[in-house]
Amino acid sequence: MGMVVEREEWVLTPLAYPLISAASLAAVLLLPHFSRPHAAVVTPSSPSPFDVGTTPFLRFRRAFLLLFCLASGKQHHPCPPALCRVDEGGSSDVFYCCVVAEGIQSVFGEDEFVRCGFGREQMAARLAAATAAALFLGGASGVVSDKLGPQNACIFYWMLQLAVGGLKSFSGLRCAWVNNFILALASSMFCFCFETWIVLEHEKQGQKQDSLFDTFWLMTFFESISLVGSQGITNLLLDDDNKGILLPYTFAALVSIIGILYIRKAPSISTAHHASVIGSYQKSFFAHVLRDKRVLILVLAQASVQFSVSAFWFLWAPTIVADGRDAPLSLIYPCFLVSRMLGSAAVPWFYGAMAPFQNEDSLTTAYIAAGLALSVVAYDYQEIGTLVILFCIFHASMGFILPLLARFRTMYLPNELRGGMMSFSLALGNAPMFIFLIQGAYHGNIANSTILGLAACGLLSAGGCIHMLRRWRKHTRQNVRSL
Repeated sequence: MGMVVEREEWVLTPLAYPLISAASLAAVLLLPHFSRPHAAVVTPSSPSPFDVGTTPFLRFRRAFLLLFCLASGKQHHPCPPALCRVDEGGSSDVFYCCVVAEGIQSVFGEDEFVRCGFGREQMAARLAAATAAALFLGGASGVVSDKLGPQNACIFYWMLQLAVGGLKSFSGLRCAWVNNFILALASSMFCFCFETWIVLEHEKQGQKQDSLFDTFWLMTFFESISLVGSQGITNLLLDDDNKGILLPYTFAALVSIIGILYIRKAPSISTAHHASVIGSYQKSFFAHVLRDKRVLILVLAQASVQFSVSAFWFLWAPTIVADGRDAPLSLIYPCFLVSRMLGSAAVPWFYGAMAPFQNEDSLTTAYIAAGLALSVVAYDYQEIGTLVILFCIFHASMGFILPLLARFRTMYLPNELRGGMMSFSLALGNAPMFIFLIQGAYHGNIANSTILGLAACGLLSAGGCIHMLRRWRKHTRQNVRSL
């Protein structure tokens, strides 16, 4: 007579997702009523940060945010169900199919690998190849973006997504290696091409800096909303039939066509004057990035974020189910995204003339919070509920950090070098994860706690470096733009 092994299931409280979502929306809706002096431009006819600026710019920003949401929803993030399994003996047999960096893997996660008939070794090989593509191809994509201009770079991004959507719409090409390389390159370009576009358009229309800074946190806020929505759309388009997985890719290809057509009709931004202003790109990059201590700090800070997010996506699911209990990963995952929404919605409450802290202090605090959250996870095993709270803190900190990093890039970095600087940061963040894969992290040669510990140390170190900007900001500025 066979033995029946009963497994305990950990249940997420039903109020977690609604409470965090309500807090995020409240932070946005209450902002006009508690606006700082810097937001004095808000009038009764313009009651929210969504409506600050001239009419042409507001029209462009609404269309831009909609396009950015579509692009964010097409960024391929892992689908939480079926990421990990635990054998009957209680040991964790983990399929590491979380993403190396944002957008490398498809939204279907392990389910797509299983449909392609891949085992764990093949999954690891695909992830290593995608990491290599993000490291080498993605590292050069920023230079290409700076040379092409932001709008052409965005069109190229949509063309890459269209290519992947078209290839994966055919079942015979769904598992091709080329898809991993294209997605890695598209993910790298997504990180900076849209940001560069909105900054240049903002300067072209002569808007105030506050409206640009509001756009930064709105981009992170709507990106998180879009990621939640994309999961729901995927679940609607995906069925149990093997052919059902083709529908989301066909839908993604159609969205890509819409994005290309919109950008082609948008007014172009001239970048011809950049060459005469900064000289050759190589000399300018060396002078404005590698020789500027403030920009180098931003490079390292962005790299620490990239590496910590990569480490999280690798290890969050196996960490939660490590004790053998079942956990509703599909319900836990949206809590992370709405926590990111909450962090981004908190950004406008912490800058301006009457902000409780200096911008550098707020950013330093967010880095320390994220680093401490990961360090607790790395130090020892925690109860599942504690792990979920710590990961929510980590994501809320990331939602707070990303808009402020974009703010400091605007202060210290010429726009003509933004893509190259950010791709350089992404390459530095992807390099450690690539080394871990080459060293055989999937076979246990490198402990999960080691990877998380290094990610925590990187965040804490970046927080200390950001704190140094407060003193350096008092001296001469490379850029005349200020807070």
